[in-house]
Amino acid sequence: MTWFEAALYYEDHGVGDAVLLLPGWAGSITDLDRLRGELAGGFRVIAADLPGCGRSQPQPRPYTADFYADDAHTFLRLLDHLEIEAAHLVGFSDGGETALLMAALEPARALSVVAWGAAGQVVAPADGFGALERLLDEPTEELLPLAAFLAEAYGPDNARAMARSWASAMSQIAAAGGDISCSRARSIACPALLIIGANDPFCPAPVVQDLAGAIPRGRYVEFADVGHDVHHAAPGVFLPLVLEWLEEH
Repeated sequence: MTWFEAALYYEDHGVGDAVLLLPGWAGSITDLDRLRGELAGGFRVIAADLPGCGRSQPQPRPYTADFYADDAHTFLRLLDHLEIEAAHLVGFSDGGETALLMAALEPARALSVVAWGAAGQVVAPADGFGALERLLDEPTEELLPLAAFLAEAYGPDNARAMARSWASAMSQIAAAGGDISCSRARSIACPALLIIGANDPFCPAPVVQDLAGAIPRGRYVEFADVGHDVHHAAPGVFLPLVLEWLEEH
Protein backbone atom coordinates (compact mmCIF):
# COMPACT_ATOMS: atom_id res chain seq x y z
CA MET A 1 0.00 0.00 0.00
CA THR A 2 1.31 3.44 -0.93
CA TRP A 3 -0.03 6.73 0.34
CA PHE A 4 0.48 10.36 -0.61
CA GLU A 5 -0.24 13.18 1.80
CA ALA A 6 -1.69 10.57 4.20
CA ALA A 7 -4.92 10.36 2.22
CA LEU A 8 -4.38 9.40 -1.42
CA TYR A 9 -3.91 5.72 -2.29
CA TYR A 10 -1.84 4.84 -5.34
CA GLU A 11 0.25 2.03 -6.78
CA ASP A 12 3.41 2.61 -8.82
CA HIS A 13 4.70 -0.22 -11.02
CA GLY A 14 6.78 -0.68 -14.14
CA VAL A 15 9.34 1.30 -16.10
CA GLY A 16 9.15 3.56 -19.13
CA ASP A 17 7.11 6.67 -19.87
CA ALA A 18 4.82 7.43 -16.94
CA VAL A 19 1.08 6.85 -17.19
CA LEU A 20 -1.19 8.31 -14.51
CA LEU A 21 -4.31 6.15 -14.48
CA LEU A 22 -7.46 7.44 -12.78
CA PRO A 23 -10.76 5.54 -12.31
CA GLY A 24 -14.22 7.05 -12.18
CA TRP A 25 -16.23 8.39 -9.27
CA ALA A 26 -16.82 5.79 -6.54
CA GLY A 27 -14.61 3.30 -8.36
CA SER A 28 -11.09 2.15 -7.60
CA ILE A 29 -7.96 1.22 -9.51
CA THR A 30 -9.07 -2.43 -9.50
CA ASP A 31 -11.77 -1.37 -11.98
CA LEU A 32 -8.97 -0.74 -14.49
CA ASP A 33 -6.95 -3.92 -13.90
CA ARG A 34 -7.26 -5.11 -17.50
CA LEU A 35 -5.89 -1.83 -18.82
CA ARG A 36 -3.13 -1.86 -16.20
CA GLY A 37 -2.18 -5.33 -17.36
CA GLU A 38 -1.95 -4.19 -20.98
CA LEU A 39 0.28 -1.28 -20.00
CA ALA A 40 2.52 -3.18 -17.61
CA GLY A 41 5.05 -4.30 -20.20
CA GLY A 42 6.08 -0.91 -21.53
CA PHE A 43 5.13 1.88 -19.14
CA ARG A 44 5.52 3.07 -15.58
CA VAL A 45 1.91 2.99 -14.41
CA ILE A 46 0.82 5.11 -11.44
CA ALA A 47 -2.75 4.05 -10.69
CA ALA A 48 -4.52 6.16 -8.06
CA ASP A 49 -7.93 6.18 -6.41
CA LEU A 50 -9.67 9.55 -6.60
CA PRO A 51 -9.92 11.41 -3.27
CA GLY A 52 -12.86 10.01 -1.30
CA CYS A 53 -13.09 6.88 -3.46
CA GLY A 54 -11.67 3.38 -3.33
CA ARG A 55 -9.00 3.40 -0.65
CA SER A 56 -8.37 7.15 -0.76
CA GLN A 57 -9.67 9.39 1.99
CA PRO A 58 -11.63 11.17 3.36
CA GLN A 59 -14.72 8.99 3.44
CA PRO A 60 -17.37 10.20 3.16
CA ARG A 61 -15.86 13.06 1.22
CA PRO A 62 -17.52 16.49 1.42
CA TYR A 63 -17.64 17.48 -2.26
CA THR A 64 -17.60 21.16 -3.23
CA ALA A 65 -18.14 22.91 -6.54
CA ASP A 66 -14.33 23.17 -6.84
CA PHE A 67 -13.57 19.49 -6.38
CA TYR A 68 -12.40 18.87 -9.96
CA ALA A 69 -9.81 21.65 -9.66
CA ASP A 70 -8.82 20.39 -6.21
CA ASP A 71 -8.27 16.90 -7.60
CA ALA A 72 -6.30 18.16 -10.60
CA HIS A 73 -3.92 20.03 -8.30
CA THR A 74 -3.66 17.02 -5.98
CA PHE A 75 -2.53 14.75 -8.80
CA LEU A 76 -0.11 17.35 -10.15
CA ARG A 77 1.45 17.40 -6.69
CA LEU A 78 1.59 13.61 -6.79
CA LEU A 79 3.61 13.80 -10.01
CA ASP A 80 5.92 16.27 -8.25
CA HIS A 81 6.25 13.91 -5.30
CA LEU A 82 7.23 11.08 -7.65
CA GLU A 83 9.65 13.38 -9.53
CA ILE A 84 7.76 12.88 -12.80
CA GLU A 85 8.05 15.89 -15.10
CA ALA A 86 5.43 14.72 -17.58
CA ALA A 87 3.07 11.76 -17.92
CA HIS A 88 0.33 10.35 -20.09
CA LEU A 89 -2.90 11.25 -18.28
CA VAL A 90 -5.49 8.49 -18.65
CA GLY A 91 -8.87 8.47 -16.94
CA PHE A 92 -12.44 7.26 -16.94
CA SER A 93 -15.45 9.48 -16.15
CA ASP A 94 -14.45 11.78 -13.25
CA GLY A 95 -10.90 10.48 -13.64
CA GLY A 96 -11.03 11.56 -17.28
CA GLU A 97 -12.37 14.98 -16.33
CA THR A 98 -9.48 15.36 -13.90
CA ALA A 99 -6.94 14.27 -16.53
CA LEU A 100 -8.26 16.82 -19.04
CA LEU A 101 -8.16 19.61 -16.46
CA MET A 102 -4.61 18.70 -15.44
CA ALA A 103 -3.51 19.00 -19.07
CA ALA A 104 -5.27 22.35 -19.40
CA LEU A 105 -3.84 23.79 -16.19
CA GLU A 106 -0.24 22.67 -16.77
CA PRO A 107 0.17 21.71 -20.44
CA ALA A 108 3.85 20.83 -20.12
CA ARG A 109 3.05 18.04 -17.66
CA ALA A 110 0.97 16.03 -20.17
CA LEU A 111 2.56 13.78 -22.80
CA SER A 112 -0.93 12.90 -23.98
CA VAL A 113 -4.45 12.50 -22.61
CA VAL A 114 -6.84 9.58 -22.95
CA ALA A 115 -10.30 10.17 -21.47
CA TRP A 116 -13.50 8.18 -21.84
CA GLY A 117 -16.87 8.98 -20.34
CA ALA A 118 -15.71 12.60 -19.92
CA ALA A 119 -17.06 15.74 -21.61
CA GLY A 120 -15.15 18.66 -20.11
CA GLN A 121 -18.36 19.92 -18.58
CA VAL A 122 -21.23 18.80 -16.38
CA VAL A 123 -24.29 18.05 -18.48
CA ALA A 124 -27.29 18.14 -16.16
CA PRO A 125 -29.96 15.47 -16.65
CA ALA A 126 -33.36 16.75 -17.73
CA ASP A 127 -34.74 16.06 -14.25
CA GLY A 128 -31.67 17.35 -12.41
CA PHE A 129 -29.53 15.44 -9.93
CA GLY A 130 -32.29 14.53 -7.49
CA ALA A 131 -32.14 10.85 -8.41
CA LEU A 132 -28.47 10.76 -7.41
CA GLU A 133 -29.14 12.60 -4.16
CA ARG A 134 -31.75 9.93 -3.28
CA LEU A 135 -29.69 7.12 -4.74
CA LEU A 136 -29.43 4.97 -1.62
CA ASP A 137 -33.00 5.40 -0.46
CA GLU A 138 -35.00 5.68 -3.69
CA PRO A 139 -32.89 4.23 -6.51
CA THR A 140 -34.40 4.22 -9.96
CA GLU A 141 -34.31 0.95 -11.88
CA GLU A 142 -31.45 2.26 -13.99
CA LEU A 143 -29.40 3.20 -10.91
CA LEU A 144 -30.11 0.08 -8.81
CA PRO A 145 -26.75 -1.56 -9.66
CA LEU A 146 -24.86 1.60 -8.67
CA ALA A 147 -26.81 1.91 -5.40
CA ALA A 148 -26.06 -1.72 -4.54
CA PHE A 149 -22.38 -1.30 -5.36
CA LEU A 150 -22.04 1.85 -3.24
CA ALA A 151 -23.76 0.29 -0.25
CA GLU A 152 -21.53 -2.77 -0.39
CA ALA A 153 -18.29 -0.90 -1.08
CA TYR A 154 -18.69 1.99 1.37
CA GLY A 155 -21.47 0.99 3.76
CA PRO A 156 -24.99 2.46 3.51
CA ASP A 157 -24.37 5.54 5.66
CA ASN A 158 -21.11 6.56 3.98
CA ALA A 159 -22.56 5.81 0.56
CA ARG A 160 -25.63 7.92 1.26
CA ALA A 161 -23.53 10.90 2.39
CA MET A 162 -21.15 10.43 -0.54
CA ALA A 163 -23.91 10.39 -3.16
CA ARG A 164 -25.73 13.36 -1.68
CA SER A 165 -22.59 15.48 -1.46
CA TRP A 166 -21.39 14.58 -4.96
CA ALA A 167 -24.84 15.25 -6.47
CA SER A 168 -25.04 18.61 -4.70
CA ALA A 169 -21.62 19.63 -6.04
CA MET A 170 -22.61 18.58 -9.55
CA SER A 171 -25.80 20.65 -9.28
CA GLN A 172 -23.76 23.69 -8.24
CA ILE A 173 -21.32 23.23 -11.13
CA ALA A 174 -24.20 22.85 -13.61
CA ALA A 175 -25.93 25.94 -12.24
CA ALA A 176 -22.73 27.94 -12.77
CA GLY A 177 -22.58 26.93 -16.44
CA GLY A 178 -21.16 23.42 -16.15
CA ASP A 179 -17.58 24.17 -17.12
CA ILE A 180 -14.80 21.82 -15.99
CA SER A 181 -12.15 22.04 -18.71
CA CYS A 182 -14.06 22.95 -21.90
CA SER A 183 -13.32 26.68 -21.55
CA ARG A 184 -9.61 25.80 -21.40
CA ALA A 185 -9.68 23.26 -24.24
CA ARG A 186 -7.30 25.26 -26.44
CA SER A 187 -4.74 25.19 -23.63
CA ILE A 188 -4.45 21.39 -23.92
CA ALA A 189 -1.35 21.29 -26.11
CA CYS A 190 -0.71 17.54 -26.12
CA PRO A 191 -2.47 14.93 -28.27
CA ALA A 192 -5.81 14.06 -26.66
CA LEU A 193 -7.94 11.00 -27.38
CA LEU A 194 -11.58 11.32 -26.32
CA ILE A 195 -13.58 8.09 -26.38
CA ILE A 196 -17.32 7.88 -25.85
CA GLY A 197 -20.08 5.32 -26.01
CA ALA A 198 -22.87 6.38 -28.34
CA ASN A 199 -25.40 5.49 -25.63
CA ASP A 200 -23.62 7.22 -22.75
CA PRO A 201 -26.42 8.72 -20.59
CA PHE A 202 -24.07 11.11 -18.77
CA CYS A 203 -21.89 12.50 -21.57
CA PRO A 204 -23.77 13.12 -24.82
CA ALA A 205 -21.62 12.15 -27.79
CA PRO A 206 -22.05 15.51 -29.62
CA VAL A 207 -20.75 17.36 -26.54
CA VAL A 208 -17.66 15.17 -26.40
CA GLN A 209 -17.13 15.55 -30.14
CA ASP A 210 -17.24 19.35 -29.77
CA LEU A 211 -14.65 19.17 -26.98
CA ALA A 212 -12.33 17.04 -29.11
CA GLY A 213 -12.71 19.56 -31.92
CA ALA A 214 -11.77 22.42 -29.59
CA ILE A 215 -8.55 20.72 -28.46
CA PRO A 216 -5.84 21.56 -31.02
CA ARG A 217 -4.61 17.96 -31.26
CA GLY A 218 -7.82 16.26 -30.22
CA ARG A 219 -9.14 13.01 -31.65
CA TYR A 220 -12.69 11.72 -31.20
CA VAL A 221 -13.67 8.04 -31.22
CA GLU A 222 -17.27 6.88 -30.74
CA PHE A 223 -18.20 3.29 -29.90
CA ALA A 224 -21.62 2.22 -31.18
CA ASP A 225 -24.12 0.38 -29.00
CA VAL A 226 -22.31 0.92 -25.68
CA GLY A 227 -22.81 3.31 -22.80
CA HIS A 228 -20.63 4.99 -20.18
CA ASP A 229 -18.27 2.16 -19.24
CA VAL A 230 -16.67 1.56 -22.63
CA HIS A 231 -13.72 -0.29 -21.04
CA HIS A 232 -16.08 -2.98 -19.73
CA ALA A 233 -18.54 -3.05 -22.62
CA ALA A 234 -16.02 -3.28 -25.48
CA PRO A 235 -12.61 -4.30 -24.11
CA GLY A 236 -11.62 -6.09 -27.30
CA VAL A 237 -11.60 -2.79 -29.18
CA PHE A 238 -10.95 -0.35 -26.35
CA LEU A 239 -7.75 -1.89 -24.94
CA PRO A 240 -5.83 -2.11 -28.25
CA LEU A 241 -6.92 1.43 -29.15
CA VAL A 242 -5.55 2.91 -25.92
CA LEU A 243 -2.34 0.87 -26.02
CA GLU A 244 -1.65 1.85 -29.64
CA TRP A 245 -2.33 5.51 -28.85
CA LEU A 246 0.09 5.57 -25.91
CA GLU A 247 2.79 3.73 -27.83
CA GLU A 248 2.49 6.24 -30.71
CA HIS A 249 2.74 9.26 -28.41
